[in-house]
Amino acid sequence: MTDARGVSGRGQVDPFIVMDVMERARRAEAAGRRVIHMEVGQPGTPAPAAARRALADAMERGPLGYTVALGLPDLRSRIARHYADWYGVDLDPARVIVTAGASGAFVLAFTALFDAGDRVGLGLPGYPSYRQILRALSLVPVGVQAQAANGLQPVASDVSDDLAGFIVASPANPTGTMLDCTALQAVADRCSAIGAHFVSDEIYHGVEFGRRAVTALEVSEDATVMNSFSKYFSMTGWRVGWMVVPGRHVRTYERLAQNMFICPPHASQVAALHALDAAEELDANVRVYAANRDLMLDRLPDLGLTPVAPPDGAFYVYADVSHLTDDSVALAADILDRTGVAVTPGVDFDPDRGRRTLRLSYARTTAEVEEGLDRLRGMRG
Repeated sequence: MTDARGVSGRGQVDPFIVMDVMERARRAEAAGRRVIHMEVGQPGTPAPAAARRALADAMERGPLGYTVALGLPDLRSRIARHYADWYGVDLDPARVIVTAGASGAFVLAFTALFDAGDRVGLGLPGYPSYRQILRALSLVPVGVQAQAANGLQPVASDVSDDLAGFIVASPANPTGTMLDCTALQAVADRCSAIGAHFVSDEIYHGVEFGRRAVTALEVSEDATVMNSFSKYFSMTGWRVGWMVVPGRHVRTYERLAQNMFICPPHASQVAALHALDAAEELDANVRVYAANRDLMLDRLPDLGLTPVAPPDGAFYVYADVSHLTDDSVALAADILDRTGVAVTPGVDFDPDRGRRTLRLSYARTTAEVEEGLDRLRGMRG
């Protein structure tokens, strides 16, 4: 139903609060203030050098026009080989679909898999855009409050019989916690038992500390998997990602992709192809994140920001601030105003419990993380 001005009710989604925080930080910077960015999950490093060189060469050779809707065949094949290299999974490249970032993958998957009114489960805290994209597509997001005993990850018992699908993310945003193989298998089996689609968001794979992340393709042939070049590959603004889908679904995705997006950005696909061979440079970035993680876990408790669970991967600490506030939006605004450190209110990820949490990103340089922590200490007094 539309309102009196003709705006669709489907468009009445909640804001992505971290983007609002970024805009507030941008205004502060435009006014001459130096801001330490702990709000956004964005590496401070550029795309790999080999990727940038390959794109420059490609641009000199000729125009970069449309590609086929599912992505460059060479890139799809190389992504399939990536699964063999990282996980020992033998993957048919025909099941790989290149997308305009993981966000494009979510739109395609939720459109392909679900009918209007379907109920789709997801863990809270969790990536907020799952909920908003589902709502915009006339679907019903069903938030499940994940428990601290499970690292704030949803588990098989959280998948109720009335769901048409269930989304997991491991490593997760905002917590950085992971599901092990047994837990992931149990969720996949539960989805299969009730006829629900199992959707696995794996965009933080590669950014792991101490143990390897498990892909859903190791436990289920029917999983729909999303990944992205944004995080481990340090290519956020390039807007290129991928999906792996069951073979019987490929033509459906192809028809949707043709009509919704035509194709992913050609230039970004060229760069992504070569980023897949830049492991040495990218693993060096992960070592910086690991050092930053240790620094955050060591110093945050003394600042009254207690990690809810130690992160296994990604580049976030999700902190309990219940002793300080029940309004994390106001607290985050106060922190930015007083210290010049931008952090994300937990309500982005969990509308209820998130009023008493903050997410802090450590994706920038160690020097920036240290300065941010020093500024926060100054606020504590």
